[in-house]
Amino acid sequence: MVFFITVLRALAACLITNSHYTGVYPIDALANGGMTGNVIFFAVSGYCLCHIRERFPRWYGKRLLRCYLPTWIITVVYLLLGAYALSDHNIFWYLVYPTGYHFIASIVLLYIPFYFILRTPWLRERLPVLMAGIGVAFLVYYLLVFDRSTFHILDMRGSPTRILFLESMLLGAWSRQKDEELRDRFQWWLIPALAVLSGADLVLRFLLSKNTALCQLQILSPMIFFAQLFVIFRLFAGLDGKLASLPTPVIRTVTFLSRMTLEIYVVQGPVIEYLRPLFGFPMNWLVLTATILAAATALHLVCDLLLKIRIPK
Repeated sequence: MVFFITVLRALAACLITNSHYTGVYPIDALANGGMTGNVIFFAVSGYCLCHIRERFPRWYGKRLLRCYLPTWIITVVYLLLGAYALSDHNIFWYLVYPTGYHFIASIVLLYIPFYFILRTPWLRERLPVLMAGIGVAFLVYYLLVFDRSTFHILDMRGSPTRILFLESMLLGAWSRQKDEELRDRFQWWLIPALAVLSGADLVLRFLLSKNTALCQLQILSPMIFFAQLFVIFRLFAGLDGKLASLPTPVIRTVTFLSRMTLEIYVVQGPVIEYLRPLFGFPMNWLVLTATILAAATALHLVCDLLLKIRIPK
């Protein structure tokens, strides 16, 4: 795998985890970056799964196993420890759908249209047109049906967010198709473009929190994130060679994080809830991060062992 994808996967895990650190930092605004991390995750998935050759049952089964195995293990552990309770949800909710993890609920659904799009030659060869068509269809839905009285367009389990995630997967697949044109072709304008888009996101969210009348403009939020994702992919692809030549300790750290991004995601909730109030900053950050990494590493090793037993090489 090209190294910039490894970097992006690790970056996404860091951003999503950081966004869950509300109450950890002296200023809660620092606990940010979750949506950016999410769209990067989905785009990376699209990039890595672009070339599909297997029939749907086998392909989908492998994806489900990879998603659900760590989810099942950690959910059972947390149920036994009392971090989760059956009085809150039933076993089907915890272990099948939607689970306590919005990423799992979204990706297991979006794998289905993604597969058939990438397996249909006419669509596969026209991904930009398809992405534009999906965007126009959503715009019509937004104008005619969507409730714009409150800011909820980025609700993690809502249909608008899943449309953004599907678009992100397709952008990742398109980036894979254009890999030779994009990789190691750095363009300086991408850096200020990313800064402007990040600033626009902060300003928009601030304005929406202060004036509910501006909720009519909330469609700008997913548009900004999609544009930001496009710039991030172009930027990191253009820097692939330079990223791969980073010092060995940096490469090992990034690779370590990249290998267990799903495990980092599923272990962190109860860990954060339990440890956050026990220490002040920065000790809380250090203890939380170390504990999440240790738990994720253990879960990753168990899953890796079980997957090797289940699907021997």
